[in-house]
Amino acid sequence: MPGMDAEPAAPDLREPQPFPFVGDSDALREPITQALRTVIDPEVALSIVDIGLVYQVTVEGPRVHVLMTMTSAACPVADEILDAVERALDPVVPPDWRIETELCWEPPWTPEAITPRGRRLMGW
Repeated sequence: MPGMDAEPAAPDLREPQPFPFVGDSDALREPITQALRTVIDPEVALSIVDIGLVYQVTVEGPRVHVLMTMTSAACPVADEILDAVERALDPVVPPDWRIETELCWEPPWTPEAITPRGRRLMGW
């Protein structure tokens, strides 16, 4: 039968985009995602992306806006994490762009927000 000898397509092993990325610069999608992966929540020892703290990134030149949460409203390292987000993004966005972080509490964070990669790293 035609097509029976064809090799099956290789599976796509790339991780899905772990948070909504909105805006007019697909060129910044991967650099921003990778930069955010370098920001570690010191209480969990995983990246804020893998824990599911990043709810959305919006890129509308000349601005990058990161909407995120913490695992708890009483998080003692929230300011440290927000500062780390800005430091991580600074080298990957154009120098004249503004980086904004916004902390929100709705919807509240739950363990279901942890990415598949995060679950693997945690041994879940």
